[in-house]
Amino acid sequence: MDGVVLITGVMASGKSTVAQALAERLPRAAHVRGDAFRRMIVSGRAEYTPDAGPDGEARAQLLLRHRQSAAAADAYAAAGFTAVVQDVVLGADLTAYVRLVRTRPLHVVVLAPPAEEVARREADRAKTGYGAWTVRRLDEELRTRTPRLGLWLDTGGWSVERTVAAILAGRERARVA
Repeated sequence: MDGVVLITGVMASGKSTVAQALAERLPRAAHVRGDAFRRMIVSGRAEYTPDAGPDGEARAQLLLRHRQSAAAADAYAAAGFTAVVQDVVLGADLTAYVRLVRTRPLHVVVLAPPAEEVARREADRAKTGYGAWTVRRLDEELRTRTPRLGLWLDTGGWSVERTVAAILAGRERARVA
């Protein structure tokens, strides 16, 4: 794979682990962590919650984060790296993100394990991603409001290695631009 690969899904769907493993399998790759751009805001940060309005500060910061990760991905790709971006990009934001990335080819991979498995993973990990969001509510956003772009994988019960192999095997289906 070359160009840019966006790996998205709900929190605790395996995005970070899979993106890192995929980047490690490629000959020249960078792992762009979308959440790093959120954490760079050290004062005045507004967390995006289910109740955030479409015109509020939290929404503006989420869109800033998407613009920043897309720009970073384009910069790495221009330098000859495959940029593997990992972030929660759901609903209409997925279509908007595809427009933000200028590099071609652009691949989209959506990790969509069952909500029950995501809840188990969340309970087992040290960090907590869910607060105002619940696993069910974010999973609903994924399954009912996110356009079916790219390669969607139900990774329930899959190992990281199996997931990476499926992404590499399905790279043409993942290609959106």
